Amino acid sequence: MKFSKAKSSEILEGDLTPMIDMTFQLIAFFMLLINFSEVDRAEEISLPTSVLAVPPSAPPDYQIILNLEPGGMVIFAGERIPIEEISRELGLEVKSAAREGVYEPGDISVVIRSHENTETGTVQDLISVCQGQELESFALRVLNKVN
Repeated sequence: MKFSKAKSSEILEGDLTPMIDMTFQLIAFFMLLINFSEVDRAEEISLPTSVLAVPPSAPPDYQIILNLEPGGMVIFAGERIPIEEISRELGLEVKSAAREGVYEPGDISVVIRSHENTETGTVQDLISVCQGQELESFALRVLNKVN
């Protein structure tokens, strides 16, 4: 059996279509696995425990999640901001909610995830800053301790 060497001047190229298809399938797969409810949680915040804590029956239409550290720093949108300076960020968030169809600041729920060692007065200071932006609905997050 003789093999002849074909002398060809054409360049052979591989078909990349299956590789591109597989790449998009992997991207779609991992997007489905992402838990978006964990995005606003700060790992540095250790919530207090409570036996009386009951989760809400239905999630609010629009919520702002504020993580409060013991020193008075608020973690919001991945940034550490002092309580005194969070008012500007809250104002921008209220405007963003209005663009999404929530026109009344009272319809926005503010979720405060305070560290277990944070003083009550610091939490009250944060609530009063939020009230300065006409926010009225608040939820304090704790770990639900089961007996």
